[in-house]
Amino acid sequence: MFFHNFKYTLKTLFKSKALIFWTFAFPLILGTFFSMAFSNIEESEKLDIISIAIVNNEDFQENVAFVEAFKTLSKEGEEQLFATQYVTEEEAASLLNKKEISGYLLLEKTPKIVVNTSGIYETILKEVVEEIEENSKVISSIASYETAKHVTEQATNEEIQNIRNTIIEKVLKIQQINKTNMQDISNANLSYTMIEFYTLIAMTCLYGGILGMVAVNQNMPNMSSNGKRISISPLSKGKLILSSVLASYIVQLIGLLLLFLYTLFVLKVDYGNQFSFIVLLSLVGSFAGLSLGIFIASILKASENTKTGIMISVTMLGCFLSGMMGITMKYIIDKNIPLLNKLNPANMITDGFYSLYYYSTHERFYFNIISLLVFSFILIFFSTLSLRRQKYDSI
Repeated sequence: MFFHNFKYTLKTLFKSKALIFWTFAFPLILGTFFSMAFSNIEESEKLDIISIAIVNNEDFQENVAFVEAFKTLSKEGEEQLFATQYVTEEEAASLLNKKEISGYLLLEKTPKIVVNTSGIYETILKEVVEEIEENSKVISSIASYETAKHVTEQATNEEIQNIRNTIIEKVLKIQQINKTNMQDISNANLSYTMIEFYTLIAMTCLYGGILGMVAVNQNMPNMSSNGKRISISPLSKGKLILSSVLASYIVQLIGLLLLFLYTLFVLKVDYGNQFSFIVLLSLVGSFAGLSLGIFIASILKASENTKTGIMISVTMLGCFLSGMMGITMKYIIDKNIPLLNKLNPANMITDGFYSLYYYSTHERFYFNIISLLVFSFILIFFSTLSLRRQKYDSI
């Protein structure tokens, strides 16, 4: 009877157009929209090349640190930061007045930055100059320009390479403040697009709760004709519900598999080199979503449509709080109401994904795995109590 009910539940689920839409079609449609909306977001958020001028006087020419630094930062390529013109002071002032440059550098005893306005480009120029000045002092202590130019140049080249990431990191922080963009400073880059796809996976996992609701509802006498027949039969109710839940979980995993295949091979989403951990978290997250659906179906005395509406609302609210509509919302909740996100299964899933990229160890990842399992078993426990206590005067 276990396998008979298992097959019956599978057929029922696959014949339901509404379930197929929310479980299979909706995540794919939303993923397509994400890809269309954010496909070029990294390109649009790349640093614009900043036009500047440098007064090419004797002080500048003798300062190897500044010469080599701006040569590196102005080199054409994907990582070019500046478009630099080497001119006289009069020409630099003229270019600035015509707004052809954001500012210019005048190097005498100390660096002097001349700008007309205060903005992001001017701030970037200021931060870069301060960083080079700080490191040039270290270089100057190694050897003087006149006596050991080759030693200084060697030190400068090494230093420029070492401080370049520091300079770019400062630039990205400035962008973050001015554009409210999320920029990753971890060992591996986590793009804004990936954040959206991680919340999409979390949403898909939780939408499996709708399947769990159907599995329970079809075995409840006040919800379906099949439930009425089951209630008066001598069959084990526990085994029947377990077979229905297992069938629901398999259907949910099929939907998750389709989402991964679609995003990998059609949308060309790069999940990085920790894909196995992503799959593991998705499996546990799907179990949490299923448990949430069983819990809602068990404790609420309402119609199936009402329960479905509540399940969808809870899922979308959880995904919103975890950053689906903007990563800043997750930060706001973490800062002001941290307990809310600790209880939010969507946040547990997305936080687990983030931890794979922000941390060199998997401690936080496994913490989220355990949290999801604890969350699931608590809901299943209360669902079981609720189902056992339900009695009906008439069916």
